[in-house]
Amino acid sequence: MACISFLGLIPNAQAQIQKGNLMVGGNLMDLNASFGDHSSFTMNIVPKLGYFIEDNLAIGANVGLKYVTTKNQGNTFGYQVGAFGRYYFGKDQVTPLLNHGRFFAEVNAGIGGDNSTPVGFDFGFGPGYSYFITPNIGIEGLVKFNGIVGTGVSTGISFGLGFQIYLPTKKARALYNDVSNEIKSK
Repeated sequence: MACISFLGLIPNAQAQIQKGNLMVGGNLMDLNASFGDHSSFTMNIVPKLGYFIEDNLAIGANVGLKYVTTKNQGNTFGYQVGAFGRYYFGKDQVTPLLNHGRFFAEVNAGIGGDNSTPVGFDFGFGPGYSYFITPNIGIEGLVKFNGIVGTGVSTGISFGLGFQIYLPTKKARALYNDVSNEIKSK
């Protein structure tokens, strides 16, 4: 019974993705593995900060840090800096079963590279799903086609898990003022 009561507290996922709100979070686990003679393991962490310019449409900045270990070739550390755009599909565009979450499409573009290759054009796109566990927090999964184009071409598909915190700008300003006042009082 408590579980049913808890589910009733989860909001319909609409107010979080309205014009003027902030989105803070990112992919905390973006894993990719390949097998064979050149087997590798990749872990990528990508923090994001976005702003909803329209209902369901956010733009923002992202920064990524990547670790890759490849059989017989050692380890590399990579980075990416760029911008992203995300569009959340409305509840009329998905089944009623998914009222507490939203499917979305995300694209990103910027610069990226690692300690073994020069900087290149970094890009990615793919679908995802965000499930709102509270009125302002969503847990999400994201499948993306990623690539870097520069002196060569490197592409792949990744699966990321992460979270986002959705803040109305009034709440974000209040939080900023609270933190600023706390720092000043010390």
